[in-house]
Amino acid sequence: MKFRLAAFADEADGRIDGQIKAMTENGIELLEIRGVDGENISDISKEKAKEVRRKLDASGIGVWSVGSPYGKIGITEDFSAHLDRFKAGLELADILGAGHMRIFSFYVPSDDAESYRDEVMSRLEKLILAAKDSGVILCHENEKGIYGDMAKRCLDIHRTFPQLKAVFDPANFVQCGQDTIEAWEMLSPYVEYMHIKDALADGSVVPSGKGEGNIPYLLERYKGDVLTLEPHLSVFDGFDKLEGEEKTRMGYCYPTSRAAFDAAVNSLKEITEGI
Repeated sequence: MKFRLAAFADEADGRIDGQIKAMTENGIELLEIRGVDGENISDISKEKAKEVRRKLDASGIGVWSVGSPYGKIGITEDFSAHLDRFKAGLELADILGAGHMRIFSFYVPSDDAESYRDEVMSRLEKLILAAKDSGVILCHENEKGIYGDMAKRCLDIHRTFPQLKAVFDPANFVQCGQDTIEAWEMLSPYVEYMHIKDALADGSVVPSGKGEGNIPYLLERYKGDVLTLEPHLSVFDGFDKLEGEEKTRMGYCYPTSRAAFDAAVNSLKEITEGI
């Protein structure tokens, strides 16, 4: 396979030990770190970050990116404290050995996003300046409800700040009603890496290649080498007790988080085998 796989392994297990186990057993050597032993990555201490780094190093796993929540606040919420948290997050990224950090472009009213453009750009500029000498590459993710949820506004962000790279998330675009091929044609020059998550037009998340994200098409054209699995597949505690037709009606649903994670890995490997 020509791609290196990373993963939001907290979708397999909330505990870092369980994440390492899931990644090792699936042959994944890179982590996009987001949740650690019940805490968001932005909330852990430096001591905890060092402990996590030791465990990952011992297992031969590297941190590809910090799956941070920075920029995932309302555009009218206080930014100064958020910026301070971001600066602390850069220190954690250094401890963890992460070369990337995903960020967002702030929640804005869906019917009036353009009115907040200047404030969005001002805040993004402050994040970029704070990270300038950190050695961390900031990557903007297209997320539902933020300024950069549609391709046109993502392009505006990247043209304004070419040093800010893109994390391309097909499912998020599908859920916003944005055609992913059109988005790719606009944003591919800025894409640093991809999140592998697929969705149907009704918004439901499905294994990669089973939705309307055009993931096989995108992977044929993707020039990078790292893909981060972010499955977001449904887990139903009583799934194992259902009978055949009942299971079919449940669609892509799994008995445990680990089973959902394994299914997501296998779906992606099936797609990439022929690329």
